[in-house]
Amino acid sequence: MEVVFCMSIFENFEAKLRAESKSIVFTEGTDARILSAASRLLAGKTLRVILLGEPDAVRKAAADAGFDITGAEILNPAAYEGFDEMVAKMVELRKGKMTEEQCRAALSKSNYFGTMLVKMGKADCLLGGATYSTADTVRPALQLIKCKPGIKSVSSCFILMRGEESIAMGDCAINIDPSEDEIVESTVETAHTAQIFGIDPRVALLSYSTKGSGKGETVDKMRNATIRVQEAHPELKVDGELQFDAAVAPEVGQLKAPGSQVAGYANTFIFPNINAGNIGYKIAQRLGGFEAYGPILQGLNAPINDLSRGCNAEEVYKMALITAALI
Repeated sequence: MEVVFCMSIFENFEAKLRAESKSIVFTEGTDARILSAASRLLAGKTLRVILLGEPDAVRKAAADAGFDITGAEILNPAAYEGFDEMVAKMVELRKGKMTEEQCRAALSKSNYFGTMLVKMGKADCLLGGATYSTADTVRPALQLIKCKPGIKSVSSCFILMRGEESIAMGDCAINIDPSEDEIVESTVETAHTAQIFGIDPRVALLSYSTKGSGKGETVDKMRNATIRVQEAHPELKVDGELQFDAAVAPEVGQLKAPGSQVAGYANTFIFPNINAGNIGYKIAQRLGGFEAYGPILQGLNAPINDLSRGCNAEEVYKMALITAALI
C-alpha cells in the first residue's frame, strides 16, 4: 500500500489554503462541532468562514461553548438582502421543475441557501450534514451545482488513514447499485481524489471473482468497466475484476493475475455496489483501526461535502480542509 504521512497531508492543505483565501459555508451555524472547527479555521487564517443561522443564536452558541468566531460572516436566510435575487436564480436553474414559491420555500432552508451561495460565487465550497442526511446535502448540489462537464453522475470516496498508510475507497455512500457507466466514472474520479491526498493510485475494481474465476452480472460489470477505464485512461494503473485478497496480498494477486501492476499492491478500491462499499470501509475503520474521512463527493462543479451525523469537531475541521483543498 502507498505510504504517506497523514499529518503532513493536513498541514499541506492548511498551507495551501492560507495562500489562497478561500471561503467555506457551514450550513449548521449553531452546532458546537461546527463552531469549534470554524474557530480553528479563523484563528489559523486558513479559510474565510460563513456560518448560516440567526446571528444572535450563532454568537450565543459560540460564547456558551467558549469558541471565538470573530471574523466569521453570519448569514440568516430569512434576512438575507439578496434573497429575491437568489430566488430568481434558482427559478431559472429549476425552470419547469420548481415554482417560484417552491424555490422560496427551499431557500429558507440552510442546505439550499448555502448551496446557492456557492452557485452564485458568494462562497467557494460548502460543508454540511452534521444534523441531517446525506440526501439533504446531495440533492441541492445535484439540482443547483450539477455535474462537471463530461460527467453524468456524482459518486463518493472515503480516504482512510492508519499511521503512515493511506488508502481510498469508492463508492461507499451515494450510488446504491451503480451501472457500468457509473463505475467507470467513479473509478476515474476516485483515482483523482486519491492523487490529491498524495496517493499514487493503484486501482482495484473489486468482485467475488478474479479474472473470470466467478460468473455473474456484477462480475461482468466490474470486468467491463475495468477494460473501459484502461482504454480511456492508460496513464492510470487499474485492474479488475479482483477479489480483495488478490488486490492486496502479493502472493495471491501475482498468482491469480501474474504481471499485473495492481494485483497484490492496490491502494484504491472500487466496490460493485453501496452494500459492499459501505460495509467494507466501516470494517476497515472499526476493525482495521483506520480513520475514515468522507464521504468526499466527486463529479460536482464545485466542492460540496457531507458530514456524518456522528462526527466530532476534529472530523469537521479536517473535512473542511479537504473540501476547500478540492477547489
